[in-house]
Amino acid sequence: MSIKTDIANTVVPTTTRSQRLLTVAAAVVAAVGGWVLIEGIGGVDLRAPAFDGSTASQDVGLGAVVFASLVAGVAAWGLLALLERSIRRPRRTWTVFAVAGLIVSLGGPMSGTGIDPTHRGLLVLLHVVVAAVLIPLLYRTAATGRKARS
Repeated sequence: MSIKTDIANTVVPTTTRSQRLLTVAAAVVAAVGGWVLIEGIGGVDLRAPAFDGSTASQDVGLGAVVFASLVAGVAAWGLLALLERSIRRPRRTWTVFAVAGLIVSLGGPMSGTGIDPTHRGLLVLLHVVVAAVLIPLLYRTAATGRKARS
């Protein structure tokens, strides 16, 4: 296993970086797969709720799904890396933040106007699919803890 040293002189195995990169990619692929199943096979024109007071919903295209899942994955990875450098139990803390982030993200599909319960449920499902990939796989790469600094 090769090892690289980052700017903060924290040693991070390159295999961990590779695993995290693959995890983010897997989350994007899972979201795209879900979207394809919903739109392509299921024949549902996936819509997002309006938040401007109107009842006009917005189309959820493939680009939006890729972008949102990529942002979620990179944010999760970034938070994990930050916690690993700054606290004693990064794995446990990150997991709490990740689950809380999922719960907060569900506020989007569950609020707003202009879509029916089916669309809300499908949007929630896409959020859960991304979380179901990111949370356990990034959890596996997380440091369990570190010694206190003197």
